[in-house]
Amino acid sequence: MNTSQHNTQGRAGNGSLFWRNLFFTILQPGMVCGFFPWLIAREQYRTALNTPLSVDQYAGIIVFIAGVAITLHCITRFALDGRGTLSPADPTRQLVISGLYKYSRNPMYIGVMFTLIGESLFTRSTGLWAYSLFIFTAFNIFIMGWEEPRLRKDFGSAYEDYCRKVRRWL
Repeated sequence: MNTSQHNTQGRAGNGSLFWRNLFFTILQPGMVCGFFPWLIAREQYRTALNTPLSVDQYAGIIVFIAGVAITLHCITRFALDGRGTLSPADPTRQLVISGLYKYSRNPMYIGVMFTLIGESLFTRSTGLWAYSLFIFTAFNIFIMGWEEPRLRKDFGSAYEDYCRKVRRWL
């Protein structure tokens, strides 16, 4: 079976692409950047929201907004250019190398990390900083151990050429 056949089998029509992306956005970055940070630092969030903000907290807001924007840009690229989602359970059909993917092979992970760093700055939560470090480590293990081998298998020489031109991070 060639790559094109492999990547298009079992897919719902294009009309469901929006809903699939919405579902996986809520499930994956929504949980990693929303639900779990709230569980870890809910008291620090409440304190931060009820006291005057400091310069580092304003910086956290800016970093957070940048992270969310980067993540949403990448999800959009996956839908429009890749015809798939951010989820390994419903991957893109085409290799995405446009937008921020011209500068980094993993800008979505960078966006998620910016979001977490912004939250950590805003809340001043040691637990959230530790969680962010854990997530970055998990991303690296996942990328190198599962995602890159899958992309090599699915996209072959196109992915190899892309890897030679674009760095994993920045």
